[in-house]
Amino acid sequence: MNFNVTIDRDEDGVWIIECPSIFGCVSQGATKEEALENIQDAISTCLQVRLNQPQFDSFNLAQ
Repeated sequence: MNFNVTIDRDEDGVWIIECPSIFGCVSQGATKEEALENIQDAISTCLQVRLNQPQFDSFNLAQ
């Protein structure tokens, strides 16, 4: 499975990387390569957590 990621560098030179299709899935690294490796672990962890969360069969919207 492939995911798109965004990558940027902060003012301290740290690489920040995010997977926009998975809410809250963000990582970083001292190098671009390290950040890319770290986001792979973060994506795997985020997906694993979501698999273990209970699913809601129905819900009501507040009006």
